[in-house]
Amino acid sequence: MSDQPLTVLSEEEGMFRDAVRSFAKEQIAPYAGEMDKAMKIRPEILDGCFELGLMGIEIPERFGGSDSTFFNSILAIEALAEADASVSVMVDVQNTLVINALLNWGNEAQQERYLTRLAKDWVGAYALSEPSSGSDAFALKTRAEDKGDHFVLNGTKLWITNGMEASVFVLMATVDPSLGYRGITSFLVEKDFEGFGIGAKEDKLGIRASSTTELILEDCIVPKENVLGEVGKGYKVAIETLNEGRIGIGAQMIGVAQGAFDHAMAYLRERKQFNTRLCDFQGVQFQFADLATQIEAARLLVYNAARLRQANRPFLKEAAMAKLFSSIMAERVTSQCVEFLGGVGYSKEFPVEKYYRDAKIGQIYEGTSNLQRLTIAKQLLKHYGD
Repeated sequence: MSDQPLTVLSEEEGMFRDAVRSFAKEQIAPYAGEMDKAMKIRPEILDGCFELGLMGIEIPERFGGSDSTFFNSILAIEALAEADASVSVMVDVQNTLVINALLNWGNEAQQERYLTRLAKDWVGAYALSEPSSGSDAFALKTRAEDKGDHFVLNGTKLWITNGMEASVFVLMATVDPSLGYRGITSFLVEKDFEGFGIGAKEDKLGIRASSTTELILEDCIVPKENVLGEVGKGYKVAIETLNEGRIGIGAQMIGVAQGAFDHAMAYLRERKQFNTRLCDFQGVQFQFADLATQIEAARLLVYNAARLRQANRPFLKEAAMAKLFSSIMAERVTSQCVEFLGGVGYSKEFPVEKYYRDAKIGQIYEGTSNLQRLTIAKQLLKHYGD
């Protein structure tokens, strides 16, 4: 795995990244292909993520968390993706979506109950998408009816990452469809709540070990104290959380690209044709030089967005740019890495084809590439006074 410029990381951050990398290389990478085939993350790897504190990076120490930074969450997501994108996205959703939603919107009682468990042994999930709402994320049909001391939820959610493993879900529903986005409310729903069920598990192209499921709510009873934020303010919870999550997806894409590139470089240095190593052909050198430059450019975009968010400065445009560029870059880099390996690159004998499959999702989830372009364009027009 390649060195990265020390100028962008403090010594403490570098040590943290290297520790996660070592864990990923030793405990995750050897099982990545097996987990991809089985469509399931090994339980001992999940346990290891908890033991290392990777499932509660920003959770305060008083709740049992690592009491670290958003930037370190991004470093962890990147390092894990170098070994396996499925483990990376599990940690990503836990930290950048679920935990951040609780840190930013949860009251003291909610934080005490859920952050304590998320730091210790609970996996979290984020449930926004529905059969009729994809890019139009707020066209929700899941209904929440106020019954006095509780809400009753009915509806279906789709494409829920961590669905099989999660014990708690940050779930969006509307209290009144006629109010549009102003009716959307965020709820903390536990898997054991009456009326809550896990539906079908998706059989996907990539990130196959990461569970992606349907959620079914049939008269699901949710206590009133499990409203996250305020009734009717769920859209704000969703938007602000997803803006942070997009930086995490950018980090995941960097890790995927870097992992594929590292495997390809090892092959190019060993494989000979016409009595010459492949890496010594000038045409090949031009290609891998370009790929390394693209990876580094994406890394700096992601790190910049993460630094801005951590400093509580505006980061919306930068997060969208980071996700847009990183996801396009990852598909391009992994595709070229498959070509570097030729026939074996197209087979499952080498892991590069898996990185290629894993890369595609980056342009789809947590906001498609075109949605990122719209966000960037709107922010630019605002900057230029339109």
